[in-house]
Amino acid sequence: MYSILLTLHSLLRWIVVILAVVTVMRALAGWFGKKQWTAMDGRLGMFSSVSVDLQFLLGLALYIFLSPLTKQAFQDFGAAMSNGLLRYWAVEHIFWMVLALILMHVGRASSKRAEGSTSKHRRVAIFFGLATLAILFAIPWPFLSYGRPLIRLAGLV
Repeated sequence: MYSILLTLHSLLRWIVVILAVVTVMRALAGWFGKKQWTAMDGRLGMFSSVSVDLQFLLGLALYIFLSPLTKQAFQDFGAAMSNGLLRYWAVEHIFWMVLALILMHVGRASSKRAEGSTSKHRRVAIFFGLATLAILFAIPWPFLSYGRPLIRLAGLV
């Protein structure tokens, strides 16, 4: 079960990143280009939020129930804080992802309440942009000491 969820979490991250970047780019174009807010803008924000929600649920299942790294970290949390690998997985990764989730949902709710297309685009650009930066910051890129492969297919092949 661990390898399947880890693989799904790894693959879904790219859907999340692509949707988030497209949403931000479209919002920036709408904001600075003074374009009308369309149903497509709303749907793109919804799909981005839903993908982050699903990714978060998969990650939470890994974090709480399945990850050997978080299990090890929670056995001696004090010692885990002095171990960069365990600290990253037990604290840093989830912190940035929860922050991204909150920013994205605040941006979506805020854009729904905003009056006028420019205001809607601006709010999505700012909040989704910050969320996207948090996501990109928290991805365990392969070149980092705690990095992981860009695509993990262990559970599906």
